[in-house]
Amino acid sequence: MSKPILFFFLFCFSTVFAQSKATITGNIQSSENESLLGASISLDVNNQHYYAISDILGSFSENIPLGQVKITINQIGYLAKSIHLDFVKDTLISIVLEKDISLLKEVIISNDKKSGFTNLSGGRLSFNLKELSSVPTVLGTTDIIKLLQLTPGVQNSGDANGYLYVRGGDPGHNAILYDGTPIYGMSHLLGIFPFYNTDHIKGVEFDKSSSNAKYGGRLSSTTLLVPNKKIPSELGIQGNIGILASQLTLAIPVNDKTGFYISGRKTYIDEVVAPLLNSGSNNKDVQDMKYGFSDGNMTFISQISKNNLLSVDAFISGDVLRIKDSNLALKTDLKWSNFTVSPTLATTFSPKISMSNSVYFSKYSNELNMEQATIEFGVSSYVKDFGFNNAFRYSIKSVPVESGVQYVHHNLQPQKVNIENLTDNNTTQNNIINADEAAVFTTIKPKLTNRLNAELGLRINYYTSGSNDSYLHFQPRVLLNYIANEKYSFYGSYNRQYQYLSLITTSSVGIPTDFWIASSEGIKPQSSDEFSIGSNQNISKNISSSLGGFYRSMKNLLEYPYGITQFNEITTLKNDLLVGKGKACGLEMMLRKNNGKFTGWLSYTLSWSDRNFDELNNGKTYFAKYDRRHNLSVVGMYDLNPKWNFGITQIFSSGNRFTMPTSWYFINNNPVKEYSEYNNAQMPNYIRTDLSVNYFFVKTNKKESALNFSIYNTFNIDNPIYVILDVKVNNDKNTVIVKQEKKVLYRILPSISWRFKF
Repeated sequence: MSKPILFFFLFCFSTVFAQSKATITGNIQSSENESLLGASISLDVNNQHYYAISDILGSFSENIPLGQVKITINQIGYLAKSIHLDFVKDTLISIVLEKDISLLKEVIISNDKKSGFTNLSGGRLSFNLKELSSVPTVLGTTDIIKLLQLTPGVQNSGDANGYLYVRGGDPGHNAILYDGTPIYGMSHLLGIFPFYNTDHIKGVEFDKSSSNAKYGGRLSSTTLLVPNKKIPSELGIQGNIGILASQLTLAIPVNDKTGFYISGRKTYIDEVVAPLLNSGSNNKDVQDMKYGFSDGNMTFISQISKNNLLSVDAFISGDVLRIKDSNLALKTDLKWSNFTVSPTLATTFSPKISMSNSVYFSKYSNELNMEQATIEFGVSSYVKDFGFNNAFRYSIKSVPVESGVQYVHHNLQPQKVNIENLTDNNTTQNNIINADEAAVFTTIKPKLTNRLNAELGLRINYYTSGSNDSYLHFQPRVLLNYIANEKYSFYGSYNRQYQYLSLITTSSVGIPTDFWIASSEGIKPQSSDEFSIGSNQNISKNISSSLGGFYRSMKNLLEYPYGITQFNEITTLKNDLLVGKGKACGLEMMLRKNNGKFTGWLSYTLSWSDRNFDELNNGKTYFAKYDRRHNLSVVGMYDLNPKWNFGITQIFSSGNRFTMPTSWYFINNNPVKEYSEYNNAQMPNYIRTDLSVNYFFVKTNKKESALNFSIYNTFNIDNPIYVILDVKVNNDKNTVIVKQEKKVLYRILPSISWRFKF
């Protein structure tokens, strides 16, 4: 270790070795025994001020001087609480906050509300999905992906796309983790339907930079879906019945130490999807289209002993899209599915020491079969993971530390292609990749001064696939957070990431023919270096804001320019994939109103994202597909009275990039397109207004019955998902007329649903 680094770490720990200090550790819960995330803790001792924020378990820990301490806890929607104690040694406390309830019934409803999401250090966000049910969505159910698209740094992907685009990254650069288990296929039909049953999810943690060393394998963001791990005390039923889909969740107690949650969803839209997809075009070629999906979640929880909690999480989903066209003698079947299961044992040795161990299996597969006349064509792919996660939380001289080891075996089939009756000989191409990935990680959170906190992480990855493809990578993560006072805080971070499994997109709208490929046969892992700075401000009791900026450079990015598949005698994925680099930068800001009858936020991102591939655009740098200069989102929620609340979202974003011909010429009297620069054109600006109204028949902590009325794209704005060039030649074939035809997925889309809980 070099002298500067050694000096830095000695400086980090110098303040925590003082003999006149000790550690105060606490846990904050509501009166319903729910852990409170994001509570603000102020500690005053000997005219010095310390600040902390509770984590997802409601816990906090601070190393402070001995003496008379005043502890003040604040959480939106709860009464503030102050505690005085004589602090003489390491101390463990438990704090219960009461909800802010007035004697007036109207005030009970309006104040019995927590913030929809919480800003955490380093630009991280934590979402409480229950409190965001008023945000308008297509079918009246909360959509996690669309909620994330309303926050700074996340690009609006438009209609017909269920992917995330974060800080200039590609869609495959984002990790979706279901309680730590990776999910590889995260879309129901073109993003129309929410991917997850949000009744089964307690909360969502979103990290735009994947700055926690515990998580790796992606260049961009990490979204952690946290299922409910509270043992149900009584039978509970909740759900949503809509015009296109319905969902149901059961909470079932077995005894006072064991219980489980079961959720399911189902569509019944076979006769509805085709009109939706054709609503923006006069082209009626598609004569018969049927689509359906179903999914289910299960969480089993058992307190097997005082210090051991066993949980088992499982998720399964299946989608089928069938198209028949007798005019073209075409029959198409597209299927895709997910399956994950993960048992976890969480062990608490003491208030400062805990450990969790889990094993998991995750599989995603898709299959496309097409028949036209006598020709049969099929292409399929899958990715399977079998892994182990270990995390150990402890303290060294009152400095919180989390360490662990991880291992995963990847088994992938990027593309299996089968063609029959195209030539005299039937042909098949298949390739299977096996890879192993191991990692160790450590994160320490020293307090450098009374106001300056650090989060220092290191992740070491070893990856191997075959005899000649192995990599050892060190991935440092550094986050500094300076709390100036109760109103202002500032942060700066640096993260290095490596990605060994890459998503290859084969279409512009994210249909499930996209496939995953592992680094092998000379295909190098992708890498990224990201710097970010920012600040959070509490302008008043109800209003807060954030402002930040980022810069990211990326290497070994992959492009696959052949659509669904490229197939001939000599083709290989290594030869077909293009390798390049990219960079992205931007400014992000958000203004939030957190409490009162009217709540909401304004989010704006100004960003640039470009790519450079030797084989594209003559080797010149060009704009990335989702280089959208401006992204603006306005969200408002208003509680009129105990019966009615309203929601509105207004979205504006620059159009995504695409390549358009710049001139035409004739060969044998046939018009031929000529291109200049790659991604040289831009789609129209994306503008959309959504409205929602909730009417509550019953609304208490344990019971709810409400009707939701939602209108997607209220003002019927044409937002095309792609453009077709219609080429016409006059009779003497000396003039070419090119006309753009915009294809719209859906325009105004109203929906109604009934939400219930009892």
